[in-house]
Amino acid sequence: MNQLFRTKNIERLISNANNSEHRLRKSLGPWSLAALGIGAIIGTGIFILTGTAAAGEVLKFNSIFKAPLIDVILHGKNAIGSAGRPGAGPGIALSFLLVAFVCALAGLCYAELASMIPVAGSAYTYAYATLGEIVAWIIGWDLILEYAVSNMATAVGFSAYINAFLQSFGIHIPWQYMQPIFSGGVYTGAYFNFPGFIIIMILTVILVIGIRESAGANNFMVVVKITAILVFIITAGHYIQPSNWTPFMPNGWQGVLTGGAIVFFTYIGFDSVSTAAEECPNPQRNIPFAIIVSLVVCATLYISVAVVLTGVQHWESLRNAAPVANALNALGLTSVQRWVTVGALAGMISSLLVYQLGQARVWFAMSRDGLLPKAFSSVHPRFRTPHISTWVAGFFVAIPAGIFDIGTLADLSNIGTLFAFILVSAGVLVFRKAQPERTRVFRTPWVPLIPIASIASCLVLMASLPVETWIRFFVWLAIGLVVYFAYSRHHSEFGRKPR
Repeated sequence: MNQLFRTKNIERLISNANNSEHRLRKSLGPWSLAALGIGAIIGTGIFILTGTAAAGEVLKFNSIFKAPLIDVILHGKNAIGSAGRPGAGPGIALSFLLVAFVCALAGLCYAELASMIPVAGSAYTYAYATLGEIVAWIIGWDLILEYAVSNMATAVGFSAYINAFLQSFGIHIPWQYMQPIFSGGVYTGAYFNFPGFIIIMILTVILVIGIRESAGANNFMVVVKITAILVFIITAGHYIQPSNWTPFMPNGWQGVLTGGAIVFFTYIGFDSVSTAAEECPNPQRNIPFAIIVSLVVCATLYISVAVVLTGVQHWESLRNAAPVANALNALGLTSVQRWVTVGALAGMISSLLVYQLGQARVWFAMSRDGLLPKAFSSVHPRFRTPHISTWVAGFFVAIPAGIFDIGTLADLSNIGTLFAFILVSAGVLVFRKAQPERTRVFRTPWVPLIPIASIASCLVLMASLPVETWIRFFVWLAIGLVVYFAYSRHHSEFGRKPR
């Protein structure tokens, strides 16, 4: 029991990071870090989930497991959401604003801990320093699922978009090579989702070669997709019909909250900035800067797209796989639609790149602490990147993305990230009490109000997720606890017996 809640000394964490055997190359400046955050946050969500959250989801049959947990608590078996998720309508703009506010609260807590603990691993490392080994393991295990599931879903979406893009030029590739083998548990007749597999492996090679090259590729794609979004906002903005904004909240605050739980998936990338802390020369100042800048930029773009999209088309017509592209087609803006598709592809690729980077760094940090096998913390002698972690993370995502359509599991990323936000916010409270004298380059304002508000807001959004997501989440955590007590507990720094 003493081992479960033992925390790691911050000086020891920093010393381990600077050990020549595990040292990573430091080449990321503040704007490259901010671009990593923007690259992760603006992915498929802005082009797909905006329509889903606005129009809602309708199920073919009622299921209590599909209803939001808060709906089940309030209405029992008569939960409204058992028939689907109510749409936010034009109020999706409020959903994006609400989620941006929640992420800003958590981001301020992340910024304080990142300025104190400039070590790879993000929430996992912060939990190890503040809440203890068992909590660190839980959040690390949770982050592995978050990054992996998110990228599997994005890789499947990338394949669909690249197929549509090629067809617009008259290039037709047999569908058997463009879709997963199984969809919804049913055999599709496809051979393998090759585009999803190939793009993950190409990005894996880039990540192994070096962080500077990875950041350069990400910076280029960020410019492309931001340009595409601005083109959509400016061009489609001329076709707005204010009548489409009435009623603004057709399903009330329940629809806005449910929409927020859906679009939260689009914001979860900013925590990946802190996973690259060891590859930044001045992380104490640059990590907080990058987190805040990425959140502000992305929130502004998301809200603008939501306002324009619900203004040019009625919210009930947005229930489709490509609401932005279809809205442009309906307006007769085919040339703009093709450019937006390029932006969507760039958004997916940069999101895949940053999440693969973040996932490998979490594996790397957990391995260095002994919670995962030592091989995962090996550093390439020339490129100074965690090459084995990167390769394993690549295959861990690419192969399932070629076989399964796991888009239905995307909510696992939401609940996992919200759980991480809660623990990081709690870590700020614990550390302010335990070590008030420690130097903090960035200080979260209005403590304890901000961390408590962050925890409460995250709990509300977690309660807005379906019951089945909670069940899957607890099953994954149960599997993680089995792994911890069978292996990790005995191989961690605190579990190894002195010779």
